[in-house]
Amino acid sequence: MEAVTTLPRGRALTVADLESMPDDGHRYELIDGTLLVTPGPSLRHQTVSMELSVLLSQACPPHLKVLAAPFDVVLDDQTGVQPDLLVAGRGAFTENNLPTAPLLAIEILSPSTRLVDLNLKKAAYERAGVPSYWVVDPVEPRLIAWLLQSGVYERVADVEGDESWTAASPYAVTVVPSALLG
Repeated sequence: MEAVTTLPRGRALTVADLESMPDDGHRYELIDGTLLVTPGPSLRHQTVSMELSVLLSQACPPHLKVLAAPFDVVLDDQTGVQPDLLVAGRGAFTENNLPTAPLLAIEILSPSTRLVDLNLKKAAYERAGVPSYWVVDPVEPRLIAWLLQSGVYERVADVEGDESWTAASPYAVTVVPSALLG
């Protein structure tokens, strides 16, 4: 039997609407009241996610936690996202979501999410006060990182292939994009 969800009409969706939807295996996110549905990730995407998760976890201080998608992050009443990876304080989580901005949000680009990750999500994270935002392109391979400065993201890194970059925030970790391909 298939579950059917009726969405409200004539108004922007809210995180409460999103939470009432059945768990049907799709990845749902909400940005400024607009529902986004994305397909499952590719092998390359998942490899980068796993390698980066291990790298971040090994360097992570004990008072912080690294999580991989799917896990809901509620940025405001009309914006609930699932970054591919996130870092937040251990005490900031509830059992079901992160009800505040993470310290670091990471998105791994895919053909279906590239424009959203580089534009809509970047703007949503910036508006919500996420201090660090990274985007990883698994095809090039490339990492671009932004740091929130006076409420605006400033690019602090753009490295490709075998180039390395050491993040200072939320903690020191060195990333080499080509090494994320496993």
